[in-house]
Amino acid sequence: AERRADLILLVNGLPLVLIEAKTPVRQAVSWVDGALQVHNDYERFTPELFACNVFSVATEGKDLRYGAIRVPIDKWGPWRPDDAQPTGGLAELKQTLESLLRPTVILDILAHFTLFATDKKKRRLKIVCRYQQYDAANKIVQRVLAGFPRKGLIWHFQGSGKSLLMVFAAQKLRLQAALRNPAVLIVVDRVDLDAQISATFHASDIPNLVQADSREELERLLHQDIRKVIITTIF
Repeated sequence: AERRADLILLVNGLPLVLIEAKTPVRQAVSWVDGALQVHNDYERFTPELFACNVFSVATEGKDLRYGAIRVPIDKWGPWRPDDAQPTGGLAELKQTLESLLRPTVILDILAHFTLFATDKKKRRLKIVCRYQQYDAANKIVQRVLAGFPRKGLIWHFQGSGKSLLMVFAAQKLRLQAALRNPAVLIVVDRVDLDAQISATFHASDIPNLVQADSREELERLLHQDIRKVIITTIF
């Protein structure tokens, strides 16, 4: 049978985003139906369509979710524009689409907010950022590039993905030519948090990663101006 996606976003002829749109007028139909079609049909039977896919989108005209290839449906996430007004319906969906599907945002996610990580079952998984990780990491990078303000505070709730946010921020900072391969220092205040964040970085195969397990080691790395991602604890 011929399979034809509803919408494909192309950049230089490369299919980067697949969009599955379902009817908005049937109560029993939701974005989940679109995501399941992407997951169970397109990904299985037309894998060549996903060779350079950044993420896929499913919507029924009222809500929208997006996710990377083979990501379980319950891991598909919403996208909340930073300045969006929660109006509901098509107006809110329009704000979301215009925020997420801008060429600059898609290419930014492709370049800086995509990871291939190994899970506990040794499976290789593709991960794309959630909206809060995208906004927070970009604000960190913007402040570092601007040189002011030289501080900031991000409030997190449990399960919001702060370890991956640090990976995304460190990755983008180190890819900024203007910063000339900076050292990125990640300081945590609990040993278990150190282990969790280190495991996330290692699972994501982030290069030039080092752990400073003592004050002496941290002092040596900083004194020698080692340009790596350094994870340490408050001793």
